[in-house]
Amino acid sequence: MSAASLRRAARESVSGLPRAFWWLWTSTLINRLGAFVATFMTLYLTLDRGYSASFAGLVVALHGLGGVVSSLVAGVMTDRLGRRPTLLAAQASTAFSVALLGFMEHPAAIAAVALLVGMTSNASRPAVAAMMADIVRPEDRGRAFALNYWAINLGFAISATAAGVIAEYSYLAGFLGEAALTLTCAVLVYVKLPESRPGGGPSPATAGKAATGEEPAIGLASVLRDGPFMGVVGLSFLISLIFTQGSVGLPVAMGGAGFSPGDYGLVLAVNGALIVLLQIPVTALIERHDPQKLLVISALLAGYGFALTAFAGPLWAYALTVCVWTLAEIVNSPTQMSLVVRLSPVHGRGRYQGVYNLSWAVASLVAPLMAGFVIDRYGAAWLWGATGVLGTVAAAGYWLLMRSLPRGGVVEAAGAGAPADAKPAPAGAEV
Repeated sequence: MSAASLRRAARESVSGLPRAFWWLWTSTLINRLGAFVATFMTLYLTLDRGYSASFAGLVVALHGLGGVVSSLVAGVMTDRLGRRPTLLAAQASTAFSVALLGFMEHPAAIAAVALLVGMTSNASRPAVAAMMADIVRPEDRGRAFALNYWAINLGFAISATAAGVIAEYSYLAGFLGEAALTLTCAVLVYVKLPESRPGGGPSPATAGKAATGEEPAIGLASVLRDGPFMGVVGLSFLISLIFTQGSVGLPVAMGGAGFSPGDYGLVLAVNGALIVLLQIPVTALIERHDPQKLLVISALLAGYGFALTAFAGPLWAYALTVCVWTLAEIVNSPTQMSLVVRLSPVHGRGRYQGVYNLSWAVASLVAPLMAGFVIDRYGAAWLWGATGVLGTVAAAGYWLLMRSLPRGGVVEAAGAGAPADAKPAPAGAEV
Protein backbone atom coordinates (compact mmCIF):
# COMPACT_ATOMS: atom_id res chain seq x y z
CA MET A 1 0.00 0.00 0.00
CA SER A 2 1.17 3.58 -0.75
CA ALA A 3 1.68 6.19 1.96
CA ALA A 4 -1.50 7.96 0.84
CA SER A 5 -3.46 4.69 1.07
CA LEU A 6 -2.11 4.06 4.57
CA ARG A 7 -3.12 7.56 5.69
CA ARG A 8 -6.59 7.10 4.20
CA ALA A 9 -6.99 3.70 5.89
CA ALA A 10 -5.93 5.22 9.21
CA ARG A 11 -8.46 8.08 8.91
CA GLU A 12 -11.26 5.70 7.98
CA SER A 13 -10.40 3.41 10.89
CA VAL A 14 -10.62 6.08 13.61
CA SER A 15 -13.45 8.30 12.34
CA GLY A 16 -17.01 8.22 13.61
CA LEU A 17 -16.48 6.23 16.82
CA PRO A 18 -18.13 7.56 20.03
CA ARG A 19 -16.18 9.28 22.81
CA ALA A 20 -16.91 6.46 25.28
CA PHE A 21 -15.16 4.02 22.96
CA TRP A 22 -11.99 6.07 23.06
CA TRP A 23 -12.00 6.14 26.87
CA LEU A 24 -12.42 2.36 26.86
CA TRP A 25 -9.61 2.16 24.29
CA THR A 26 -7.38 4.31 26.54
CA SER A 27 -8.14 2.06 29.50
CA THR A 28 -7.12 -0.98 27.43
CA LEU A 29 -3.87 0.70 26.39
CA ILE A 30 -2.92 1.61 29.96
CA ASN A 31 -3.76 -1.90 31.13
CA ARG A 32 -1.52 -3.53 28.53
CA LEU A 33 1.34 -1.14 29.26
CA GLY A 34 1.52 -2.90 32.60
CA ALA A 35 1.32 -6.47 31.28
CA PHE A 36 3.99 -8.35 33.23
CA VAL A 37 2.65 -11.32 35.18
CA ALA A 38 1.15 -13.27 32.27
CA THR A 39 4.19 -12.63 30.08
CA PHE A 40 7.03 -13.19 32.53
CA MET A 41 5.57 -15.62 35.06
CA THR A 42 7.30 -18.63 33.46
CA LEU A 43 10.71 -16.94 33.37
CA TYR A 44 10.23 -15.62 36.91
CA LEU A 45 9.59 -19.12 38.26
CA THR A 46 12.22 -21.00 36.22
CA LEU A 47 15.12 -18.53 36.01
CA ASP A 48 14.69 -16.29 39.05
CA ARG A 49 13.22 -18.77 41.55
CA GLY A 50 14.80 -21.94 40.14
CA TYR A 51 11.64 -24.05 39.78
CA SER A 52 11.19 -26.68 37.07
CA ALA A 53 9.30 -26.15 33.83
CA SER A 54 6.60 -28.50 35.16
CA PHE A 55 6.05 -26.42 38.31
CA ALA A 56 6.02 -23.23 36.26
CA GLY A 57 3.46 -24.85 33.98
CA LEU A 58 1.35 -25.81 36.99
CA VAL A 59 1.36 -22.25 38.35
CA VAL A 60 0.52 -20.72 34.99
CA ALA A 61 -2.20 -23.36 34.61
CA LEU A 62 -3.69 -22.30 37.95
CA HIS A 63 -3.68 -18.76 36.62
CA GLY A 64 -5.67 -20.12 33.67
CA LEU A 65 -8.01 -22.04 36.00
CA GLY A 66 -8.85 -18.76 37.70
CA GLY A 67 -9.80 -17.42 34.29
CA VAL A 68 -12.06 -20.40 33.65
CA VAL A 69 -14.04 -19.64 36.79
CA SER A 70 -14.17 -15.88 36.31
CA SER A 71 -15.14 -15.99 32.61
CA LEU A 72 -18.57 -17.43 33.39
CA VAL A 73 -19.09 -15.51 36.65
CA ALA A 74 -18.03 -12.21 35.10
CA GLY A 75 -20.22 -12.85 32.06
CA VAL A 76 -23.28 -13.20 34.30
CA MET A 77 -22.22 -10.15 36.36
CA THR A 78 -21.82 -8.12 33.17
CA ASP A 79 -25.43 -8.80 32.17
CA ARG A 80 -26.97 -8.59 35.66
CA LEU A 81 -25.00 -5.86 37.47
CA GLY A 82 -23.71 -3.94 34.47
CA ARG A 83 -20.52 -3.43 32.51
CA ARG A 84 -19.11 -0.58 34.62
CA PRO A 85 -19.43 -2.22 38.09
CA THR A 86 -17.90 -5.44 36.75
CA LEU A 87 -14.96 -3.55 35.25
CA LEU A 88 -14.35 -1.60 38.45
CA ALA A 89 -14.43 -4.68 40.65
CA ALA A 90 -12.21 -6.68 38.29
CA GLN A 91 -9.53 -4.03 37.87
CA ALA A 92 -9.33 -2.99 41.52
CA SER A 93 -9.04 -6.61 42.68
CA THR A 94 -6.47 -7.36 39.97
CA ALA A 95 -4.26 -4.51 41.18
CA PHE A 96 -4.35 -5.88 44.73
CA SER A 97 -3.70 -9.52 43.81
CA VAL A 98 -0.84 -8.75 41.38
CA ALA A 99 0.94 -6.66 44.02
CA LEU A 100 0.42 -9.46 46.56
CA LEU A 101 1.90 -12.05 44.18
CA GLY A 102 5.18 -10.16 44.04
CA PHE A 103 5.73 -10.71 47.78
CA MET A 104 4.92 -14.44 47.90
CA GLU A 105 7.80 -16.77 48.81
CA HIS A 106 6.39 -20.24 49.54
CA PRO A 107 5.52 -22.36 46.46
CA ALA A 108 1.99 -23.05 47.73
CA ALA A 109 1.42 -19.33 48.33
CA ILE A 110 2.67 -18.48 44.83
CA ALA A 111 0.30 -21.04 43.33
CA ALA A 112 -2.69 -19.83 45.38
CA VAL A 113 -2.19 -16.16 44.56
CA ALA A 114 -1.58 -16.98 40.89
CA LEU A 115 -5.04 -18.59 40.90
CA LEU A 116 -6.47 -15.38 42.40
CA VAL A 117 -4.71 -13.22 39.81
CA GLY A 118 -6.16 -15.39 37.05
CA MET A 119 -9.67 -14.95 38.44
CA THR A 120 -9.45 -11.18 38.81
CA SER A 121 -7.52 -10.32 35.64
CA ASN A 122 -9.83 -12.28 33.35
CA ALA A 123 -13.02 -10.92 34.90
CA SER A 124 -12.83 -7.67 32.94
CA ARG A 125 -12.82 -9.25 29.49
CA PRO A 126 -16.56 -10.00 29.06
CA ALA A 127 -17.41 -6.52 30.34
CA VAL A 128 -15.00 -4.77 27.95
CA ALA A 129 -16.25 -6.69 24.92
CA ALA A 130 -19.93 -6.25 25.86
CA MET A 131 -19.48 -2.52 26.50
CA MET A 132 -17.74 -2.10 23.16
CA ALA A 133 -20.60 -3.86 21.38
CA ASP A 134 -23.09 -1.66 23.27
CA ILE A 135 -21.55 1.71 22.45
CA VAL A 136 -20.41 1.12 18.86
CA ARG A 137 -22.80 0.86 15.91
CA PRO A 138 -23.00 -2.60 14.27
CA GLU A 139 -21.38 -1.42 11.05
CA ASP A 140 -18.40 0.02 12.98
CA ARG A 141 -17.71 -2.91 15.30
CA GLY A 142 -15.17 -4.70 13.10
CA ARG A 143 -12.81 -1.75 13.08
CA ALA A 144 -13.56 -0.97 16.74
CA PHE A 145 -12.40 -4.44 17.76
CA ALA A 146 -9.39 -4.08 15.47
CA LEU A 147 -8.50 -0.73 17.08
CA ASN A 148 -8.88 -2.24 20.54
CA TYR A 149 -6.62 -5.12 19.55
CA TRP A 150 -4.18 -2.55 18.17
CA ALA A 151 -4.16 -0.79 21.57
CA ILE A 152 -3.53 -4.12 23.32
CA ASN A 153 -0.48 -4.73 21.18
CA LEU A 154 0.80 -1.16 21.23
CA GLY A 155 0.91 -1.44 25.01
CA PHE A 156 2.31 -4.95 24.77
CA ALA A 157 5.11 -3.92 22.37
CA ILE A 158 6.23 -1.26 24.83
CA SER A 159 5.77 -3.32 28.00
CA ALA A 160 7.44 -6.48 26.65
CA THR A 161 10.67 -4.59 25.96
CA ALA A 162 10.58 -2.53 29.16
CA ALA A 163 9.51 -5.47 31.34
CA GLY A 164 12.29 -7.65 29.92
CA VAL A 165 14.83 -5.07 31.09
CA ILE A 166 13.05 -4.61 34.44
CA ALA A 167 13.00 -8.38 34.99
CA GLU A 168 16.79 -8.55 34.79
CA TYR A 169 17.00 -6.22 37.79
CA SER A 170 13.83 -6.74 39.85
CA TYR A 171 10.79 -8.90 39.18
CA LEU A 172 9.06 -7.26 42.16
CA ALA A 173 9.20 -3.89 40.38
CA GLY A 174 7.36 -5.47 37.47
CA PHE A 175 4.59 -6.82 39.72
CA LEU A 176 4.15 -3.46 41.46
CA GLY A 177 4.22 -1.56 38.16
CA GLU A 178 1.43 -3.71 36.75
CA ALA A 179 -0.61 -3.21 39.93
CA ALA A 180 -0.25 0.59 39.71
CA LEU A 181 -1.28 0.76 36.04
CA THR A 182 -4.25 -1.57 36.59
CA LEU A 183 -5.45 0.63 39.44
CA THR A 184 -5.15 3.62 37.09
CA CYS A 185 -7.51 1.80 34.70
CA ALA A 186 -10.05 1.36 37.50
CA VAL A 187 -9.94 5.09 38.25
CA LEU A 188 -10.38 5.93 34.56
CA VAL A 189 -13.41 3.64 34.28
CA TYR A 190 -14.96 5.19 37.39
CA VAL A 191 -14.44 8.77 36.20
CA LYS A 192 -15.04 8.58 32.44
CA LEU A 193 -17.15 5.57 31.42
CA PRO A 194 -20.95 5.54 31.81
CA GLU A 195 -22.92 2.33 32.14
CA SER A 196 -23.84 0.96 28.68
CA ARG A 197 -25.95 -2.10 29.56
CA PRO A 198 -29.20 -2.19 27.53
CA GLY A 199 -31.81 -0.39 29.65
CA GLY A 200 -29.04 1.24 31.71
CA GLY A 201 -28.46 4.19 29.40
CA PRO A 202 -28.72 5.19 25.73
CA SER A 203 -26.14 4.12 23.20
CA PRO A 204 -26.13 4.02 19.38
CA ALA A 205 -26.06 0.24 19.34
CA THR A 206 -28.86 -0.35 21.85
CA ALA A 207 -31.56 1.91 20.48
CA GLY A 208 -34.93 0.41 19.67
CA LYS A 209 -36.48 -2.81 20.84
CA ALA A 210 -33.48 -4.12 22.78
CA ALA A 211 -33.13 -0.92 24.83
CA THR A 212 -36.78 -1.05 25.90
CA GLY A 213 -36.29 -4.41 27.54
CA GLU A 214 -38.69 -6.25 25.21
CA GLU A 215 -36.06 -8.88 24.39
CA PRO A 216 -35.97 -11.54 27.11
CA ALA A 217 -32.75 -12.20 29.00
CA ILE A 218 -30.51 -15.00 27.80
CA GLY A 219 -29.39 -17.72 30.21
CA LEU A 220 -26.15 -19.70 30.18
CA ALA A 221 -28.06 -22.84 29.19
CA SER A 222 -29.24 -21.08 26.02
CA VAL A 223 -25.69 -20.04 25.19
CA LEU A 224 -24.40 -23.59 25.58
CA ARG A 225 -27.17 -24.91 23.29
CA ASP A 226 -26.24 -22.44 20.53
CA GLY A 227 -24.49 -24.83 18.15
CA PRO A 228 -22.83 -22.39 15.71
CA PHE A 229 -21.60 -20.18 18.54
CA MET A 230 -20.21 -23.13 20.53
CA GLY A 231 -18.45 -24.24 17.35
CA VAL A 232 -16.68 -20.88 17.30
CA VAL A 233 -15.79 -21.34 20.98
CA GLY A 234 -14.31 -24.79 20.32
CA LEU A 235 -12.19 -23.55 17.42
CA SER A 236 -11.13 -20.54 19.45
CA PHE A 237 -9.86 -22.98 22.09
CA LEU A 238 -7.61 -24.71 19.54
CA ILE A 239 -6.27 -21.37 18.29
CA SER A 240 -5.75 -20.25 21.89
CA LEU A 241 -3.72 -23.38 22.67
CA ILE A 242 -1.39 -22.35 19.87
CA PHE A 243 -1.06 -18.65 20.67
CA THR A 244 -0.61 -19.25 24.42
CA GLN A 245 2.67 -21.00 23.64
CA GLY A 246 4.10 -17.55 22.98
CA SER A 247 4.03 -16.91 26.73
CA VAL A 248 4.54 -20.43 28.10
CA GLY A 249 6.38 -22.69 25.66
CA LEU A 250 8.50 -20.07 23.92
CA PRO A 251 10.16 -18.58 27.03
CA VAL A 252 10.99 -22.04 28.41
CA ALA A 253 12.47 -23.11 25.08
CA MET A 254 14.48 -19.90 24.74
CA GLY A 255 15.64 -20.08 28.36
CA GLY A 256 16.78 -23.67 27.80
CA ALA A 257 18.67 -22.51 24.70
CA GLY A 258 20.62 -20.00 26.78
CA PHE A 259 18.74 -16.80 25.99
CA SER A 260 18.09 -14.15 28.68
CA PRO A 261 14.75 -12.61 29.74
CA GLY A 262 15.78 -9.49 27.81
CA ASP A 263 16.26 -11.58 24.64
CA TYR A 264 12.82 -13.12 25.08
CA GLY A 265 11.31 -9.67 25.66
CA LEU A 266 12.86 -8.36 22.43
CA VAL A 267 11.63 -11.32 20.40
CA LEU A 268 8.12 -11.05 21.82
CA ALA A 269 8.13 -7.28 21.23
CA VAL A 270 8.28 -8.11 17.50
CA ASN A 271 4.77 -9.51 17.87
CA GLY A 272 3.37 -6.29 19.34
CA ALA A 273 5.35 -4.03 17.01
CA LEU A 274 4.12 -5.81 13.87
CA ILE A 275 0.52 -5.62 15.01
CA VAL A 276 0.94 -1.90 15.75
CA LEU A 277 2.34 -1.34 12.26
CA LEU A 278 0.04 -3.63 10.27
CA GLN A 279 -3.29 -4.01 12.12
CA ILE A 280 -4.97 -0.87 10.77
CA PRO A 281 -4.02 -1.23 7.07
CA VAL A 282 -4.63 -4.99 7.12
CA THR A 283 -8.06 -4.50 8.74
CA ALA A 284 -9.04 -2.24 5.85
CA LEU A 285 -8.17 -5.12 3.52
CA ILE A 286 -9.72 -8.04 5.40
CA GLU A 287 -13.10 -6.28 5.70
CA ARG A 288 -13.48 -6.90 1.95
CA HIS A 289 -12.62 -10.61 2.04
CA ASP A 290 -14.50 -13.81 2.87
CA PRO A 291 -14.35 -14.52 6.65
CA GLN A 292 -14.15 -18.27 5.98
CA LYS A 293 -10.93 -17.92 3.99
CA LEU A 294 -9.49 -15.46 6.51
CA LEU A 295 -10.09 -17.79 9.46
CA VAL A 296 -8.71 -20.83 7.62
CA ILE A 297 -5.57 -18.98 6.53
CA SER A 298 -5.02 -17.52 9.99
CA ALA A 299 -5.26 -20.96 11.62
CA LEU A 300 -2.65 -22.38 9.26
CA LEU A 301 -0.31 -19.42 9.77
CA ALA A 302 -0.64 -19.76 13.55
CA GLY A 303 0.05 -23.49 13.64
CA TYR A 304 2.94 -23.56 11.21
CA GLY A 305 4.37 -20.27 12.44
CA PHE A 306 4.91 -21.83 15.85
CA ALA A 307 6.02 -25.13 14.27
CA LEU A 308 8.89 -23.26 12.61
CA THR A 309 10.28 -22.53 16.10
CA ALA A 310 11.65 -26.09 16.11
CA PHE A 311 14.18 -24.97 13.48
CA ALA A 312 15.12 -21.64 15.12
CA GLY A 313 18.69 -21.20 16.34
CA PRO A 314 19.92 -17.61 16.52
CA LEU A 315 17.79 -14.83 18.01
CA TRP A 316 16.79 -13.46 14.60
CA ALA A 317 15.34 -16.86 13.64
CA TYR A 318 13.06 -16.83 16.69
CA ALA A 319 11.97 -13.30 15.70
CA LEU A 320 11.20 -14.53 12.18
CA THR A 321 8.87 -17.26 13.46
CA VAL A 322 7.10 -14.64 15.57
CA CYS A 323 6.49 -12.64 12.38
CA VAL A 324 4.66 -15.60 10.81
CA TRP A 325 2.23 -16.28 13.67
CA THR A 326 1.74 -12.55 14.25
CA LEU A 327 0.15 -12.32 10.80
CA ALA A 328 -2.29 -14.98 11.99
CA GLU A 329 -3.22 -12.85 15.01
CA ILE A 330 -3.77 -9.75 12.89
CA VAL A 331 -6.25 -11.59 10.68
CA ASN A 332 -7.89 -13.90 13.21
CA SER A 333 -8.69 -11.55 16.10
CA PRO A 334 -10.99 -8.93 14.48
CA THR A 335 -12.55 -11.49 12.14
CA GLN A 336 -13.46 -13.88 14.95
CA MET A 337 -14.57 -11.16 17.39
CA SER A 338 -16.93 -9.68 14.79
CA LEU A 339 -18.42 -13.13 14.23
CA VAL A 340 -18.90 -13.64 17.98
CA VAL A 341 -20.73 -10.32 18.36
CA ARG A 342 -23.01 -11.07 15.40
CA LEU A 343 -23.93 -14.38 17.01
CA SER A 344 -24.67 -12.74 20.39
CA PRO A 345 -28.15 -11.38 21.31
CA VAL A 346 -28.11 -7.93 22.96
CA HIS A 347 -29.32 -9.03 26.40
CA GLY A 348 -26.97 -12.00 26.42
CA ARG A 349 -23.77 -10.23 25.40
CA GLY A 350 -22.14 -10.63 28.78
CA ARG A 351 -22.85 -14.34 28.97
CA TYR A 352 -21.88 -14.95 25.33
CA GLN A 353 -18.63 -13.05 25.83
CA GLY A 354 -18.04 -14.95 29.07
CA VAL A 355 -18.39 -18.31 27.34
CA TYR A 356 -16.25 -17.12 24.42
CA ASN A 357 -13.52 -15.95 26.82
CA LEU A 358 -13.81 -19.35 28.48
CA SER A 359 -12.06 -20.81 25.43
CA TRP A 360 -9.01 -18.64 26.10
CA ALA A 361 -9.18 -19.28 29.84
CA VAL A 362 -9.30 -23.06 29.42
CA ALA A 363 -6.43 -22.83 26.94
CA SER A 364 -4.47 -20.85 29.54
CA LEU A 365 -5.06 -23.78 31.89
CA VAL A 366 -4.23 -26.57 29.44
CA ALA A 367 -1.40 -24.99 27.40
CA PRO A 368 1.10 -24.55 30.28
CA LEU A 369 0.55 -28.13 31.46
CA MET A 370 0.95 -29.35 27.90
CA ALA A 371 4.09 -27.27 27.32
CA GLY A 372 5.74 -28.23 30.61
CA PHE A 373 5.02 -31.94 30.19
CA VAL A 374 6.09 -32.15 26.54
CA ILE A 375 9.27 -30.09 26.99
CA ASP A 376 10.35 -31.98 30.12
CA ARG A 377 9.61 -35.44 28.68
CA TYR A 378 10.26 -35.16 24.95
CA GLY A 379 11.85 -31.77 24.18
CA ALA A 380 10.60 -28.52 22.69
CA ALA A 381 10.62 -29.81 19.09
CA TRP A 382 7.67 -32.10 19.85
CA LEU A 383 5.71 -29.15 21.25
CA TRP A 384 6.22 -27.13 18.08
CA GLY A 385 5.20 -30.08 15.96
CA ALA A 386 1.96 -30.33 17.96
CA THR A 387 1.13 -26.69 17.18
CA GLY A 388 1.30 -27.47 13.47
CA VAL A 389 -1.20 -30.30 13.94
CA LEU A 390 -3.54 -28.06 15.99
CA GLY A 391 -3.41 -25.35 13.34
CA THR A 392 -4.36 -27.83 10.62
CA VAL A 393 -7.30 -29.17 12.64
CA ALA A 394 -8.51 -25.64 13.42
CA ALA A 395 -8.31 -24.63 9.74
CA ALA A 396 -10.46 -27.63 8.75
CA GLY A 397 -12.92 -26.78 11.53
CA TYR A 398 -13.30 -23.16 10.41
CA TRP A 399 -13.88 -24.28 6.84
CA LEU A 400 -16.65 -26.68 7.89
CA LEU A 401 -18.27 -24.28 10.38
CA MET A 402 -18.41 -21.30 8.04
CA ARG A 403 -20.01 -23.44 5.33
CA SER A 404 -22.98 -24.01 7.66
CA LEU A 405 -23.53 -20.29 8.37
CA PRO A 406 -25.35 -17.82 6.13
CA ARG A 407 -23.09 -16.01 3.66
CA GLY A 408 -21.04 -13.43 5.59
CA GLY A 409 -21.94 -14.92 8.98
CA VAL A 410 -25.09 -13.91 10.85
CA VAL A 411 -27.12 -10.99 9.57
CA GLU A 412 -27.58 -8.50 12.39
CA ALA A 413 -30.67 -6.34 12.67
CA ALA A 414 -29.75 -2.68 12.37
CA GLY A 415 -29.33 -1.14 15.79
CA ALA A 416 -30.39 -4.27 17.59
CA GLY A 417 -27.20 -6.26 17.70
CA ALA A 418 -29.02 -9.60 17.77
CA PRO A 419 -28.90 -12.40 15.23
CA ALA A 420 -31.84 -12.31 12.87
CA ASP A 421 -32.81 -15.83 13.91
CA ALA A 422 -32.20 -15.36 17.65
CA LYS A 423 -34.63 -17.30 19.84
CA PRO A 424 -35.79 -16.23 23.33
CA ALA A 425 -34.39 -18.17 26.25
CA PRO A 426 -36.81 -20.72 27.71
CA ALA A 427 -38.59 -19.69 30.89
CA GLY A 428 -36.46 -20.26 33.96
CA ALA A 429 -33.28 -20.72 31.94
CA GLU A 430 -31.65 -17.48 33.05
CA VAL A 431 -28.52 -17.94 35.18
